[in-house]
Amino acid sequence: MPTTDLGLSEPLVRALSQFDEATPVQVAAIPAALGGRDLLVTARTGSGKTTAFALPILEKWLAAARSKPKRLDALILVPTRELAAQVREVMQDYARELPERIKVVSAVGGVSINPQMMALRGGADVIVATPGRLLDLLDHNAVSLKEVGTLVLDEADRMLDLGFADELSQILSMLPDERQNLLFSASFPEKIESIACDFLRDPKRIEIESEPEEIPDIEQRAIRVDTAKRTPLLRLLIAEEKWARVLVFVGRKYTADHVADKLHRNGIEALSLHGDLSQGARSEVLRDFKSGEIQVLVATDLAARGLDIVRLPVVVNYELPRSPADYIHRIGRTGRAGEKGVAVSFVTAGATAHFNLIEKRNGLSLAREVIAGFEPTEEVLKASGTGGIKGRRKSKKDKLREAAARKARDPES
Repeated sequence: MPTTDLGLSEPLVRALSQFDEATPVQVAAIPAALGGRDLLVTARTGSGKTTAFALPILEKWLAAARSKPKRLDALILVPTRELAAQVREVMQDYARELPERIKVVSAVGGVSINPQMMALRGGADVIVATPGRLLDLLDHNAVSLKEVGTLVLDEADRMLDLGFADELSQILSMLPDERQNLLFSASFPEKIESIACDFLRDPKRIEIESEPEEIPDIEQRAIRVDTAKRTPLLRLLIAEEKWARVLVFVGRKYTADHVADKLHRNGIEALSLHGDLSQGARSEVLRDFKSGEIQVLVATDLAARGLDIVRLPVVVNYELPRSPADYIHRIGRTGRAGEKGVAVSFVTAGATAHFNLIEKRNGLSLAREVIAGFEPTEEVLKASGTGGIKGRRKSKKDKLREAAARKARDPES
């Protein structure tokens, strides 16, 4: 559907002029939200969910009467600081065409609360917040939820995974009964159904399935490599494949710092992103990566959800995600908005069984590549009774089993 047919006013149509066609989730959700319905929306990462709730909020604000101090019209709850920054950025970008200035405030933890309290002086039209920091602001009487007309829960499944259920319950109890509720989620586990029943009123259920033709937008590759050779292989691929920007996922904060440092020492502009960085540092790193000032961002799963990096060509799983479901969220950082992308996974001997599980859970079957000069030497061994795997170094139990087997074959040995 053309973006001009979504039922939006002229200023917001102009703001959308960069897009010719609306995405399926926007086609389904925007008219329903403009009609005042509560929505329960499930759609994959990168499908355009932020726009699907941002535009109805802005349209509703345009039609509302203004007041001083500003009245909080919309509350958007998100699970992470990064997603809060992204949502606020999207809303401000669309609001540039509005005849009046809308005040959108981001309220997140990990930074001093004082600047956020200062930003809320005189009120706000929209707050994008993580649940814990919003409760802190409520405790300080810095904000009131009594007149909220629209509540959005974005990445609701992730919010519950991160343990925000109690905070959500507290916030919901402070909101007015008469309001519109929009719940957006990448998946719909039982926990989501439970919380949806608690506060949604006769919601319209919208499920956007990933279409088969979307899958080729991300070329998925699996490369076998020894653990110690992953960083040299990454350097080679960056050079030979001419990757202009690369998002590299690792499992630990130490590894993120270590890999970024190794790349930097070899002449590649690289920085790390993880939870130990201050909010200011994290924002600066993301800004530099999005602008192209740094070529490689080495991140923990902090970056797997919520980051929208325009035209990101490559994602590398330097270390595999713990959860098979997070594999999809990671690679979903590329191939967004109709762009082509590449997702490369390094598969070591010790990670082979886990990658097999990732393939099984996600309906994949990827050929294993071997890069010349990086032929793996580590052996893949099945661990007895557990389905786990080990590398070339044998455990004490393996050595004892082999010794017992040799003795059984040759008692004289």
